[in-house]
Order: sequence, then structure tokens, then C-alpha cells
Amino acid sequence: MGWEPERYLQFADERLRPAQDLLARITLPAPGRVVDLGCGPGNVTRLLAGRWPQAQITGVDSSAAMLERAHLALPDARFELADIGQWTPAEAPDLIFSNAALHWLDDHPALFVRLLELLAPEGVLAVQMPGNFDAPSHRLIREQAATPAWAEALAGARMGAVLDMPDYHRILAPHCRQLFLWESIYWQGLSGPAPVLDWLRGTTLLPYLAPLTADAQAQFLAELAPQLAEAYPGNAAGTTLFPFRRIFLVACR
Repeated sequence: MGWEPERYLQFADERLRPAQDLLARITLPAPGRVVDLGCGPGNVTRLLAGRWPQAQITGVDSSAAMLERAHLALPDARFELADIGQWTPAEAPDLIFSNAALHWLDDHPALFVRLLELLAPEGVLAVQMPGNFDAPSHRLIREQAATPAWAEALAGARMGAVLDMPDYHRILAPHCRQLFLWESIYWQGLSGPAPVLDWLRGTTLLPYLAPLTADAQAQFLAELAPQLAEAYPGNAAGTTLFPFRRIFLVACR
């Protein structure tokens, strides 16, 4: 996928709130090694560095464009270009923090146990992922991609997925001394002529736009925009409320 850091950061404050809430639930007093897995443009890495300034903090991402932007934000931090699903640290971290990244990867039963096993003794895995794949926004994207006009070009496109909460408990609990699972809905107040479409273009729509030519991308978005506007109408003040459901887990090895 062709990540666009500036488009992603268009809603930087709104996208950062779940990471801030996840960070607040971590009680490690002084981790020596902290990894931001799927660090993107480095805005979450900055939070981690501010919380634990003495820690060795490493951001890992599969997008060179995102890492370039992260280097600009944190020139003194460590960053690695790697497939986050296959990444292995040189030394066991005390904390693996992953914000809005792991839903892109398959086989969560194997992935999450593997990440736990990478941790140092009594280390912590802290993860936040979207939980709104059944929302109208995501359903409309999938339905349009499956129409005859788009099905062939977008046959391989997918927006990621998560398991049900009981599945994460079943997978992780046998390997943890403590496990915390919860979810939140953030009601984002968006504005602009096509606010939900603009939001989705930063992340969810990327795998659907990537296989298309520029003209085809414009056509796909033009067809999707009125459907999203109908599903998420603005109010009299010009604000569109967009429910942003997120799921969280903190697993203590």
C-alpha cells in the first residue's frame, strides 16, 4: 500500500487519542527497551519517548515514507524498516506497543503469541486496533468493491480484520500473568465537504485505491462519497459525527 503520511496526519489529534488512552493503562515504571511496532509517522513514538525518556525506543514500520516522516519528527530516535509481522528484535524488549497496525496482519492466534514470546520476562504487549469493520463506512467500501464494475480490479483488496474479544482472551490468557481487554467508541466530530471520505482515505481506503489508476481512483471515490454522506449526514452546524470504535489489550507476560 502507498501510505501518505500527510494525509494520515490530517486527523492526527483524533487518531492519537486511543494511543494516549492505551499508554495511560501501562504501569511499567522504567522499561529499558520499548518498541513502537507499526510506528507510522512517529507521532506515537514521540509519546513513548516522552513517557520514558531514559528508555531505548525503536520504531518499526514497513513503509519507507512513514519512516522518513518519523525521522523528521524524532531525528534522534531509532527506526527500522521491516515487515512488522516477521520482525524480530535483536534484544528482548520490555514493552511492545502497537497502535492501529496489527489488524492489517493475518493469523492473529499465532501472531499475538509470538509477540508475547519476544518480550523480556514480565514484559508487556499493549495493542490498539480498530473494531469498526461492520460499520456502515466499511461495509459500503466492501460492497462497492464487490460490484461488477470493480470486482476484478479489487479482487485482492482487503481492509484488515480483528477477532472477537473472547478469542483474544482465549489466545492470550494462558500465556499471561495479567490480561486486560476493553473497547471504546470515540465520537469524532468531523467537518468539511466529505469528512468521512477524507478520514477513510488516510487508512482504510488505501488497499482499495492502490491497484487503480488515478482516473479509476477518482471514479471510485466519486461513487463512494454520496453513499458515505447519506450514511453519516452532517448536522446544522456542519459537523459530522463519526463513531470510531477501538479495541484494546494489555498482556503482561
